[in-house]
Amino acid sequence: MDCRLKISVRPFTEEDYDSVITLWEKIFPGALPHNNPARDLRTRREVPSELFLVAIGEGRILGTVMAGLDGQQGWVYYLGVDPSFRRQGIGTSLMKRVEARLREMGCLELHLQIWASKAEVQAFYENLGYVSEGRQTMGKRL
Repeated sequence: MDCRLKISVRPFTEEDYDSVITLWEKIFPGALPHNNPARDLRTRREVPSELFLVAIGEGRILGTVMAGLDGQQGWVYYLGVDPSFRRQGIGTSLMKRVEARLREMGCLELHLQIWASKAEVQAFYENLGYVSEGRQTMGKRL
């Protein structure tokens, strides 16, 4: 692990539910109304446990990553680290762990979406080898 802070990474358990919701609400405070962390967590409980990981440090959850696999393509749904503990390798450790698990499951490509206005987030993923795919995401509220 490349963290300066000593952490352990393990699969999410139901006992983590409240802590993860609290963390996500802290990490994503300006999320769109339809991006409700509690609802998203309830609807994504079917995610295989090896693809929903939590980073534990100082006796609490400091970060999470949730990914999924559709055939040979994977998606990162959520990656977040407590703002007080960023730049200590936690996000990198979570991503490397979930990438390894996806690779073991036959994943050939991993995708994610970020806000174009978040240059520091783009730089984080570029440092992990991700490149812009030149796509534009479109959506419609139903």
